Amino acid sequence: MDSCFSFEREVTLPGKPVVTLPFEFTRELGREEVSQLQKSIQSAPFCPAADSTIGENQQFKYVIFAPAGADRFDRAIILLHGLNERSWNKYLTWAEDLVMTCGVPVVLFPIAFHMNRTPAAWVTPRGLVPWLNRRKQEIKNLCNASFFNLALSSRLSVSPLRFYSSGLESAFNLIQLINDMKQGRHPLFTESVRTDFFAYSIGALLAQVVLMADPYENLPDSRLFTFCGGSVFERMNGNSRDIMDQEAYQKIREYYLGEFHNFQQGQDGRQAGVSDKLTNAFRLMIRSADPEDGRRMFFAGAKDRILMISLRQDTVIPTVGLHEATGQELAGYMTRELDFPYEYTHQSPFPENGKIHETELITSFRSVFDRAAGFLA
Repeated sequence: MDSCFSFEREVTLPGKPVVTLPFEFTRELGREEVSQLQKSIQSAPFCPAADSTIGENQQFKYVIFAPAGADRFDRAIILLHGLNERSWNKYLTWAEDLVMTCGVPVVLFPIAFHMNRTPAAWVTPRGLVPWLNRRKQEIKNLCNASFFNLALSSRLSVSPLRFYSSGLESAFNLIQLINDMKQGRHPLFTESVRTDFFAYSIGALLAQVVLMADPYENLPDSRLFTFCGGSVFERMNGNSRDIMDQEAYQKIREYYLGEFHNFQQGQDGRQAGVSDKLTNAFRLMIRSADPEDGRRMFFAGAKDRILMISLRQDTVIPTVGLHEATGQELAGYMTRELDFPYEYTHQSPFPENGKIHETELITSFRSVFDRAAGFLA
């Protein structure tokens, strides 16, 4: 499947009425505000360049899976991925299935500083060896340090604010994309397009924030289906060799459950109002407690537009976090907990390791994606 994926050319999937189409994206909405925020953040030693100067993150390509033969569409599903991911490989089957079952294009959109929005040096093991060794020497008894999570772990350890700044940038990017669709500037979509979301892991938090803020009121009817995502931040546990090491996880947890409460985003710039709405929505998704019922009011109003699927053995984003997000009175209506008859993890819910019978994998996959199709079609 990955051989059919290209950032450079249109590809028709063999034997399927599905094409993949690459598009260019240049960040514009909120650019100055995000850049100013990024300039205030200390750079990590292994990457001395300021976040605001990393070109791969500012202009990049994304791919859309679409039904073959059609011209323009009035529906779209934006697929959002997990934290610290560098490859779309595991999502290609997901995107294909959503196109086939829902009959609408699926946009594979990368989060800031993820996927193809990162410098190659951040993911080249040979160049990371001295930095990984240095980190292990500087931090005693460091757990879950790896080449895979070094870039994210180092950058978050130096400044936990990066989690917010990258999320804010990603939200601006998504809103820009949706604005382009709604205003007829995207060649694949009509101005009447309805945009839905299939969001996995941390992508679910991003989608929730964008739906909650909806600064241009473009998403009143949009639906959100989450898989292994949807929890309040307080219940998430990213301490993993393929997400972030223990030091970085502890730093961001302490920061967002403490100091971030007093953080104020600047009011300068024409997009300050958008930023305020996004930041307020993010704040509502941080803590389990919701003393003013702001989060629960949102979920109550959107209860027919959001469906969240969790997995019983998921230790990164457990079911309890979804229940605390919606509130117990809505949990049974908006969430479903599934379990699969084999060993799996949050990062690999459908492991193709040769140890699991194909029938079990297919049945488990369908238990998720048939629900997604029923909800999003």
